[in-house]
Amino acid sequence: MAAPLISHVGIAVEDLDAAIARYRRLLGVDPAHVIDVPDQKVRVAIFRAPGFPGGRIELLQAMSPDSPLARYISKRGEALHHLCIYVNDIGQKLAELKAAGFELIDESPRIGAEGNRIAFVHPGGANGVLLELEERQGTDLPAK
Repeated sequence: MAAPLISHVGIAVEDLDAAIARYRRLLGVDPAHVIDVPDQKVRVAIFRAPGFPGGRIELLQAMSPDSPLARYISKRGEALHHLCIYVNDIGQKLAELKAAGFELIDESPRIGAEGNRIAFVHPGGANGVLLELEERQGTDLPAK
């Protein structure tokens, strides 16, 4: 079986505790982790999606009213925030995307909620969807 290409979906929420209770009931599992990510000004609850190996649902709450996530929620409300896909070499992928004319939010990788290298691509380059790239740990993805 090939490795999943989707790492996770991120959902912006106003009240993380209420959202955790809702998704606990929806999914029938507790979150695997609840993590503060101070440099991104978010608190994240991570659910492992039943029946989808490696897939996760992240609930994100702003930790500060001046955070990008707080601005997102004030404009759009609670909603799907981003889609994250795995890549083998994030530095190489960022260079490829930049050369192809994609607008990058992150020109270089940073560390995400679970300690992996991540970077964001502006929604304008992905049909209006904020795209997160996550460097895959362990198993390589299939070649192009």
